[in-house]
Amino acid sequence: MTQTSDSASEQGGPGSAADPRVRHLRQILLWPLRLIPAAGTERAHLRPWDILRAMGSDANAGVVGQHDSADPGAGSPWREVVDEYDGDVANFHERHYNEFVAFLPYVQRFLYGEGRTPDNRGSASPMRVFRRRDIAQVRVIRGAGDAPLTLDIVHIDLYFFYDVDVVMLNVEVCADELPLSIAQDLLYRFGRAYPAGWDPSGQPLHCLHSVEWLDAGGRVLAASEAQQKEAILLHAWARRAPSFASHWKFLLEPLVHDLEDQTGVLRYQQIEYYRMPMMAYLAVDHPRALSRRDFIRLGLVTGAGMPGTDAAAHDGVAALPFSEQYLDDFERQYCYDRFWSAAGAAPHTRYLCSGHALVVVGDARSDFYRCRDRGVLAQFRHQHFLLFLIAHLQKASLLMFSDRLAEALNCLNVGDADNVRRFKRKIRASFEGFLRFTHRYWFHEISEQAQVRALFHMCSRHLDLDRLHAEVKVRMADMNAYLDADSLRRQANTVVRLTVVTIFGLIGTVTTGFLGMNLLAEADAPLSRRLWIFGVTAIITVVLTSYTMVKSKRLSDFLDALSDERLSAWAKIKSFAAVWRKDAD
Repeated sequence: MTQTSDSASEQGGPGSAADPRVRHLRQILLWPLRLIPAAGTERAHLRPWDILRAMGSDANAGVVGQHDSADPGAGSPWREVVDEYDGDVANFHERHYNEFVAFLPYVQRFLYGEGRTPDNRGSASPMRVFRRRDIAQVRVIRGAGDAPLTLDIVHIDLYFFYDVDVVMLNVEVCADELPLSIAQDLLYRFGRAYPAGWDPSGQPLHCLHSVEWLDAGGRVLAASEAQQKEAILLHAWARRAPSFASHWKFLLEPLVHDLEDQTGVLRYQQIEYYRMPMMAYLAVDHPRALSRRDFIRLGLVTGAGMPGTDAAAHDGVAALPFSEQYLDDFERQYCYDRFWSAAGAAPHTRYLCSGHALVVVGDARSDFYRCRDRGVLAQFRHQHFLLFLIAHLQKASLLMFSDRLAEALNCLNVGDADNVRRFKRKIRASFEGFLRFTHRYWFHEISEQAQVRALFHMCSRHLDLDRLHAEVKVRMADMNAYLDADSLRRQANTVVRLTVVTIFGLIGTVTTGFLGMNLLAEADAPLSRRLWIFGVTAIITVVLTSYTMVKSKRLSDFLDALSDERLSAWAKIKSFAAVWRKDAD
């Protein structure tokens, strides 16, 4: 596999500026969250997208097309996206067709729904997409004292999935003419749900110093509060959970964090690491001029680094973020270099995949690389985005099922019959949901196109999806086996009790019914006397049967002892006496 040489930038080759320019940058954030069903509300029985759609309707808005605008109104800024297959045929372009045919038929059915017959029969896609259009730009400050930078919002979407309590926030931003170091810093800092900590001066670590969502007129809609250290610490102490940054909470409204005091039918919880999965597209003039450390920092999303902050910085240039031994197989592990050559429609294109991130770097001078309809940019925003979404949907869903099992076990109280019944219902529901997930969303192969297949395999391998699926599957099987064993145990106990009652009832039945004789000849007695005798007999029978059921466990032990030929007569008598002993097991 070809490795990038540092010599081009270090020896003054083409594009050997100290900080190369990124002619065009796209960054896509994909944030998986777990949906928490809101019990006890009038809309609790509805699916999440139905609730969000209804909120949009309450705000005097209907379903809007993908290329229409909508006033967010007061209820919800989210509007359901009518895709190119359900909307106007004029909106269906070649890039959408290329996206469609890139995937295998069963993946197409997941992404686009069942194929439609001439009479329009066919089911819809199990994926629902909502979009908000009230945010036009985002203004960010990387660190204290840095100049603000404004990025354009391409779109902000929410993805819901049938039968899976997972929602995925998708934010795509773009910018032109950025130094590579700033682009690297944006990729590193932007997708953080909350600060990782603070430096001695109180500045937040690893995240942006400031984030502001702007509307089309430049008005600030929401801003971050990463400098409010005490308030964030207090929330973590009180709730045993970190507080999401205010600008991200604003973006998700009317969905609310489950641990917040706000009321809301749609609630969510963190399900993965606070650093959001990320995709990036960079167009530079001379990709070959980028150093190996540049690609390492892009592929592993470590930020630009500063001279002296990494190991062994030299010549005023930030060194590798990690040791040489750790990065020895970087190209083999993280690089897809099929197009890393001078040939092809988009020469010198390199894909970097770490599971958490999928980054493509190519030549800005190539028309095909920057083409939005047929080129690499179109592939990045369509085929590559979907394969990245599928991989992270699988991971988030598996983590969600694992959380469900843990929560069900934490709430289990074996001494409470109602609690045990609720526990069984939860486990059965999780097991059924896992089966549906496996058959609807679990794919090992999504495409026969070599590039899509290879990138999906790289994502799956770095996310360790096969191991995670096997682990959750074993946990599900163990829990289901426990429920089956518990049911069999209860059935066996019932059979034992019925057997004991039958055996001891057989004695009285045979005794009183021997040769059909009646101990009391009351056939000709008055009706009232016969009813009185019948009632007394019924009461005595019920009492004896109930008492036998109460003592059935000990009577069963006595019958076992009675049938054991190895026990003496005295041992069998003691076993019979133990039926009424209080300390008998």
